[in-house]
Amino acid sequence: MRAHFVRHLCLLGSSLAALAAHAPAFAAEAADEAAAEAAPEAADVGPVDGGDSIIVTGQRTTYNNAALDETLIDDKSPIASAIDLIGTLPGVQVNEGDAYGFDDWSTTYSIRGYQTNLDTQQVGLTIDGLPNGGSGYGGGSKANRFVDTANIATVEVFQGTADIASRSNEALGGTINFVTSDPRDEMNVRLSGSVGDYEASRYYGRFDTGLIGGVAKAWFSYAHQEATDWMEGSAKNHRDNFAGKFIIDTSVKITGYASYDDAFESNYDQMYSAAQFAANPETDGLTGVWTGVPVLDQQYRQVWNTKRKNFFGYLKGETRIAEVLDLKGSIYYHDMSGRGDWAPPYIVDVIQDGTGPQSEIAGGTVNGTPAWWAGLPAGTGTPVYTATGPTGAAVDPTTAASFLWQQSYRHTHYRKERLGGTFDAAWIAQFGTVENTLRGGLWYEDTDRREWRDWHHVTDTRVGPAYDADPYWTQYDRKYPQDTFKWYVQEQVQVGPVTANIGAKQFINHIDREDMFGETPNLETKSKSQVLWSGGVQVTPLAGLDVFGGYSENFKALSDTLLEYSADAVADIEPETAENWEAGLRYASPIFNASATWFKSKFSNQVIFVPSSTSAGPDYLSEGDGRFFNAGGIDSEGFEILANVRPVDGLSLYGAYTYIDATYRGTGNADLDAEQGVTAGNRVAGIPKHMWVLSGSYSTGPVTLGITGKYTGNRFVDADNDWVSENYFLTDLSVALKGEALTEQLKALQFALNVTNLTDESYLGGISGNYAWIGTPRTLVFSVTADF
Repeated sequence: MRAHFVRHLCLLGSSLAALAAHAPAFAAEAADEAAAEAAPEAADVGPVDGGDSIIVTGQRTTYNNAALDETLIDDKSPIASAIDLIGTLPGVQVNEGDAYGFDDWSTTYSIRGYQTNLDTQQVGLTIDGLPNGGSGYGGGSKANRFVDTANIATVEVFQGTADIASRSNEALGGTINFVTSDPRDEMNVRLSGSVGDYEASRYYGRFDTGLIGGVAKAWFSYAHQEATDWMEGSAKNHRDNFAGKFIIDTSVKITGYASYDDAFESNYDQMYSAAQFAANPETDGLTGVWTGVPVLDQQYRQVWNTKRKNFFGYLKGETRIAEVLDLKGSIYYHDMSGRGDWAPPYIVDVIQDGTGPQSEIAGGTVNGTPAWWAGLPAGTGTPVYTATGPTGAAVDPTTAASFLWQQSYRHTHYRKERLGGTFDAAWIAQFGTVENTLRGGLWYEDTDRREWRDWHHVTDTRVGPAYDADPYWTQYDRKYPQDTFKWYVQEQVQVGPVTANIGAKQFINHIDREDMFGETPNLETKSKSQVLWSGGVQVTPLAGLDVFGGYSENFKALSDTLLEYSADAVADIEPETAENWEAGLRYASPIFNASATWFKSKFSNQVIFVPSSTSAGPDYLSEGDGRFFNAGGIDSEGFEILANVRPVDGLSLYGAYTYIDATYRGTGNADLDAEQGVTAGNRVAGIPKHMWVLSGSYSTGPVTLGITGKYTGNRFVDADNDWVSENYFLTDLSVALKGEALTEQLKALQFALNVTNLTDESYLGGISGNYAWIGTPRTLVFSVTADF
């Protein structure tokens, strides 16, 4: 594998060196001009140029927030995913299956005890302020589906209280906003290539038009990257991203962005016990060899796949009228299609064929639940068979003289289409020494999600996982139309050093379920929040020092997954809510920036499902499998501290510490708590009490060196707090070298080496559903970038 890395490195280096050496004369001139440009202009292009300072600062507001600077982005390799960039910010924890972010299945992140993982989505996510449409595996899309890492200008993290205008249906605790870089004022061509461990490679190109007619500018980019898995090397991960952005800056400023992303990822499996991880800390049990035995081949990594295609685009307009009225509006569109794969070690017996050839193999498709299943005795379970004899009839392989193993290839298909719009207005008025700002806005989105699952016959288990094109069974097919409406209003008053605001917002969601097979009645539910209040105060007693405090009420809309059950199961269910309190200090100066924030959060109305067979909870109707209701939640309290210091030219230091005490509140019913596997007062699974980060960057001449270390304390994997994931410390190293240090002919080039988990720490990473994924080992990536 290392030899493969070296071969790619040599090819990459020689190719870009030749390109630089034979570039037209204007390339050298462009490089000279770029070197003379101000640092903010370089930052507009994205995370390539090594900065000489780390500045993690947020907006001066009544709530805590932080934003990445380009140096912290540079510490990550260009192949890293967009989500991975935020892991060093206070209160934030990020884990992925590998250092390249290939595998949405194993991606988890949390802020102050609120989590997004396979089971839970509690953190809001936006792209340039516009909603991502959910982050769940089944129908959602995380940030890396919308924006390439090289096109990110910054990432804003609102740890508890986001701006009141923020658009998300998932933001119980915190919102992450990924901001795309603006086009450059000067024409520029950027080419970048990377190679790394585990057969990783990436090629990226971007063209900035520069100013056209003094008012318009745009960029267009393409990126391709691929890698295998780090365990046994059978995965064939790859991703292609096309993107573009333009700005027309006239009396009405118009901004447009579009991105198309096509990804194929093989998954990592979880660790299901502490003993499994102790015995095999470097493998998840998935294999890279097809054996022809279905019970083993269900663990074949190339049948554990995630496929996604995402198109996202928007148009924004903004203007100011008479210096007192700001107007902003946008329209956006998102289309997602994809599927998840697995190969169960059996054929589902959907047609009753008796002792003759099995029709699931011979051909034909059944839609929905087979009618003959209704006559099966109670407790029979789903009828399946695992082998057929010479005549094609189902047989028992333990007694048959000759047989052929049979296996399915299962596809779960996901489609989502969203069309939405936003409108914001702000009226600014001066009344003597009082500056008054009245804001308000609307958000509307129409969503149509579809999900269906079909089963294909593996053509010949002796050969490999190839399957028949037509499914033998389509298990279900459902549509979930949904519309979202939000309004907000906020009054802000500034008098001298004091700024205070109060605001209100409300969400109204309607969700339907349409059964395409007509087997179950169509359902609908309404998810309407109360009027949610927020407010805060910021005082600036000294230049550069802010004292702030605030309160907000957050909301998460009901998920359409609740409608997979009967109408009785969702009767009277209420949306989940959270209350957040914050207070802190923020200081900024030319050489020192710091903040300290205390926070407290109360998550209420947790939506839980209770089977009708349980003795806990309220009475249930016998015709249903169970019922959802609101009970319990999470209490979270802690504090965050961060500091940046630039003691001498070229040296910048950053540190952050987070303490989180996040515990389950329980339901108030001991039997129900036991059924749910929750003990009131237990720590929330996946959330460490302590996290801290130390990072430094030093630039001298053409060389930039960066090193970051992050400590993550002990976490519980399960809600019972029986399985402890031990603390770990990860070190990342980055080295960048401008080509001018080597030879004049290479002055347009920059070379970079990024190493994640430098000490090759063994640890458990993401946690979800009482299970955990193995953490990523040491990974090296070498990159070359050319600007012309």
